[in-house]
Amino acid sequence: MATRITKKRLPDMLLEQNLVTREQLQECINLHRQTGQSLPSLLVSKEYLSEEDLVITLSEQLGIPHIRVTHYSIPKEVLSEVPETLARQYQMLPVSVTGDVLTLAMADPLNIMALDDLRMLTSYEIEPVVAVASELTDAIAKHYGGGKAEDLYASLVGTEDGETDLEELKASDDIEDVSKLESGAEDEPVKKLARLILFNALEREASDIHLEPFEKLIRIRYRVDGTLEEAKAPPKSLQQNIIARFKILCGCRIDEHRLPQDGRFRIRYNDREIDFRVGFLPCKYGEKIVLRVLDQSNLTLGLETLGFEPQPLSAMEEALTLPHGMLLLTGPTGSGKTTTLYSALHKLNSLEVNVVTVEDPIEYDLFGVNQVQVQSTIGFTFAAALRQILRQDPDIVMVGEIRDGETADVAVKAALTGHLVLSTLHTNDASGVFPRLTDMGIEPFLAQTSVAMAAAQRLFKRVCTDCKEPINVPEEVLDRIQWRGFDYLDEVQFVRGRGCSRCKESGYKGRVAVIEALLSWPELQPLILNRASGYDIKAQAIACGMQTLRQNGLAKAAKGLSTIEQVLEHTTHD
Repeated sequence: MATRITKKRLPDMLLEQNLVTREQLQECINLHRQTGQSLPSLLVSKEYLSEEDLVITLSEQLGIPHIRVTHYSIPKEVLSEVPETLARQYQMLPVSVTGDVLTLAMADPLNIMALDDLRMLTSYEIEPVVAVASELTDAIAKHYGGGKAEDLYASLVGTEDGETDLEELKASDDIEDVSKLESGAEDEPVKKLARLILFNALEREASDIHLEPFEKLIRIRYRVDGTLEEAKAPPKSLQQNIIARFKILCGCRIDEHRLPQDGRFRIRYNDREIDFRVGFLPCKYGEKIVLRVLDQSNLTLGLETLGFEPQPLSAMEEALTLPHGMLLLTGPTGSGKTTTLYSALHKLNSLEVNVVTVEDPIEYDLFGVNQVQVQSTIGFTFAAALRQILRQDPDIVMVGEIRDGETADVAVKAALTGHLVLSTLHTNDASGVFPRLTDMGIEPFLAQTSVAMAAAQRLFKRVCTDCKEPINVPEEVLDRIQWRGFDYLDEVQFVRGRGCSRCKESGYKGRVAVIEALLSWPELQPLILNRASGYDIKAQAIACGMQTLRQNGLAKAAKGLSTIEQVLEHTTHD
């Protein structure tokens, strides 16, 4: 029978044993909250607590053995039971297998998530033992070395010629000589670390990777289903090497640390080619890196497959049949606007029409579409590119974003001269498009004439299908959230996610798109011409049949796809 860990707080254990003072403990707890570093590592790094005392305390208080892993020789078949990525991420090492029990050396046996992940992955009962963290790190490097990881990483990164496009990092005054680092990864620890960061992002199905430098650490966070999750941080000493590695992959200047830089690169993962769009931003303690994951295989093309409700889907399909006009999509960054625009282009794209886009940057390749990259540094802006595109005899034009009055003016004129123009704009909802355009210098009569449809989009977290359960919502709550019912729904059942290992106890897994679509109904024209507020335009649009973000969100919740909490978080009262 595997050992059951008593859930007792480590601070209480240490105070009971008089190993630290209450002041020392509070200091490290405050630092833990500020920096995200683990409490044991802070206590050890400040020399308030020795590694040996920490191990003995955990062993005695939890009733589990402690071992010294330095001299252990572990068979390969035992090592193969725990993937290297998990071993390094959670600082754990398989020691032996007896029957259906796996003995596991851990620096932190209180890490219930690590135990649950491994128990689910291996189907073994886990018998944890405590080990000294520094000895465990060396033992992981010694036993895993470069073998299995080397084969794994070689398959993850590179072009068709393998690693011929990846240069070696050179030591300089600003970049630490990585050959002096004890990493157990043969001669390329930084390459392996960069690949591990990318690999973990793809395994978690992350949309973005954030590498953020602080005074004493570099933090890594992955955006999964719209929420940032922190990962194990690499050594601060590797910060410059990691930054330089990603700059080399992107073709950026590694000697430029004062100005922002942008780039992109491509890797291969599970026989798929994944693009990364990368931005480098100088900050107080170094350059922050944000990598946007662009997985072509995840691009859902076709409006029908996006899961929109009947009213907005019908409005969008109607707008896409028009010979000219502007279709404007609004929403915050990361709300799925690009996917919706590409789905619209996919529907419109045919041999009979000339489709041209101007983007910054080009996120996905669309066959049959002429895609133009903006180059602002040389004056090739959205407005300049759009003017040139209009000389290319286009039928349909997609402008990545209307950022200023000049671009808005050219887009409006294009829509009025027989072109169908698709673009994005930053407003809170669909009705805010018209006040925003007039604020950018577009005359109200031009905005009213040119805009065929305005839509606003959000991404809600999707309820985990493995642990969702039905709930009853009181009538007074339904009234408060403006529930009006839906004739087209055969069954209404609100749900919540209970939390399970698949969704990491969050109750959510994946996301679902919610959109409101406003057509240029005749009843709206007097309001727009008289510069009415977005609130008044929205009220009239609702009277004309528009289903708002709140109502579309409630429809998703009623179908059991999302939750009322997500509706309240992402929408406002109508």
